[in-house]
Amino acid sequence: MQKNDFLEAYQKQALRPCQLKQLAILVEIDRICRKHHIDYWLESGTLLGAVRHGGFIPWDDDIDVGMMLPEVERFKQVAPNELPETMVLQTPETMPEAKEPIIKVRDLNSFFVEPGDRFNADYPKGLFVDIFPFVGYPTIPRNFCGQLVRTLCRSRAILHKPHPYGLRSVAEFFWFGAKYVACSFVWHAACLLTSRKKYASIIPMNNGYGTTHLRSSILPLSSVEFEGRTFSAPGDIDTFLRDLYGDYMQLPPPEKRKIHAIFMMEKLS
Repeated sequence: MQKNDFLEAYQKQALRPCQLKQLAILVEIDRICRKHHIDYWLESGTLLGAVRHGGFIPWDDDIDVGMMLPEVERFKQVAPNELPETMVLQTPETMPEAKEPIIKVRDLNSFFVEPGDRFNADYPKGLFVDIFPFVGYPTIPRNFCGQLVRTLCRSRAILHKPHPYGLRSVAEFFWFGAKYVACSFVWHAACLLTSRKKYASIIPMNNGYGTTHLRSSILPLSSVEFEGRTFSAPGDIDTFLRDLYGDYMQLPPPEKRKIHAIFMMEKLS
């Protein structure tokens, strides 16, 4: 058996205990949001898992939650005082050294390394739930908007990743820097010149797929069962998932049913 085979076997064995710990984090988020009347919904693969599998997608290793940006700001204010001492709120402000500008609620007695992350990064690396802020999107053709947002997201990611010194790095900096500036200008102009009441989606810097949703498919919220519990969901789950995945009930081919984590451990001590 090769080294990668040992790691893959370990990941499969560790997955379910890690999923259950992530579920415990989601339960805390749900409790806080209900207490403070903060609207949230299950997002992306978590919502897909709820509909197609009644819980986690069998090979999924994370939980995603969506909130409109003002609700995220309210959550950031109350969560530090509401979370149990075994969990911590990670934001770009509290942990600027973190790999991505994503808000997370992390467990402090576990370990999880994402693709592209480092084992020795100097911040808590426990299991987590991602919280994605949603904002209004300009009323422009959705295909063009998607391409614009994907370019913004990719350009920003490349500009912020570590680069070795060299000619290629300099070329990347100017090429993707120019693309980022140009797309940012178009984005802000579109936001100023058109309404942002019809569409909404994840803030552009986190929207790698460039997906846009009708606001009417998100709000008012509904509910969905996930792992035997009831959580908030977009109002029109079918439309929301079709925007993301197309025929979302179709399983991916076996070679794509992969755990994404580099390494995970449900308990440190």
